[in-house]
Amino acid sequence: TRPGKCFRLYTEMSFKNDLQQATYPEILRSKMSSVVLTLKKLNIDDLVHFDFLDPPAPETLMRALELLNYHGALDDEGDMTDIGYKMAEMPLDPQLAKLMLASPEYGCSNEVLSVVACLSVPGIFMRPKDQAKAADDAKAQFATQDSDHCTLLNAYNAYLDSGCSSQWCWDNYINHRSISQAGNVRQQLEGIMRKLDLPLLSNPSHLPRYYTAVKQALTAAMFMQVAYRQRNGGYLTIKDNQAVGLHPSTDVKGKPEWVMYEEFVLTSKNYIRTCTVTNVDWLVSVAPHYYDLSNFPECEAKAEIEAAYRRLAKRAVSK
Repeated sequence: TRPGKCFRLYTEMSFKNDLQQATYPEILRSKMSSVVLTLKKLNIDDLVHFDFLDPPAPETLMRALELLNYHGALDDEGDMTDIGYKMAEMPLDPQLAKLMLASPEYGCSNEVLSVVACLSVPGIFMRPKDQAKAADDAKAQFATQDSDHCTLLNAYNAYLDSGCSSQWCWDNYINHRSISQAGNVRQQLEGIMRKLDLPLLSNPSHLPRYYTAVKQALTAAMFMQVAYRQRNGGYLTIKDNQAVGLHPSTDVKGKPEWVMYEEFVLTSKNYIRTCTVTNVDWLVSVAPHYYDLSNFPECEAKAEIEAAYRRLAKRAVSK
């Protein structure tokens, strides 16, 4: 692209009836958790009376504070914790920052770096309408049937194995600009991890643990973005109880019971996109404060969570 003029054509009816008078301010369209974390880092505590140019709704602020508290970035008094200061060092959404901080515990920080880098750039997979079948076949060689995040990891590793070849990207329907940008982002994030003294670890790629560790690290960061399969075959998001379906672009097959998701997409239907299968035992282990049965809404998932706590207690006794 280069400098120039862009003309957009609309019908008169569409121009008068469908288009809004002005674009909504960015702060009203963004996740507030990153903004709140930055303000907290700057020692601005009175967020409700902070002089925003376009103030967000108080409920949005409260939800952001709740998310940061559940992820350990803020304590119960609303003050920054050590984890919060580390998360604020990373130019990422707080959940992705938490994923990076959790990854050394599972021995997969190198793999998580690649996944987060791919999530931080425009989509790396191309799917031209006139070549949809060929593009799907190309993507299938990287796909893992229980994790879109691991599919991204496989594609990035294959790109490195190709010597970062633009021709390889063209042949495999990979957006070369996006994936090379992911490489730059990964380098920067690796520098931040070294600065924070976080070890860069990997599991052997031929072992099942390679993918399991990544999924466990994802669970430690994305436990608030989980959906449970209902008896009718549809999914319900945890706590919010929104009926959703798996996005058609997902590689997750077989309608698993529990899935984590990166995005909630509202089109003609509610969809969850960029999904990974998780395990209820992992969820209650990493986030008992979130899956607290005393304030958990009544739903089909609650019985599964109760059973997971019983299994957890039995294991603790047997040890």
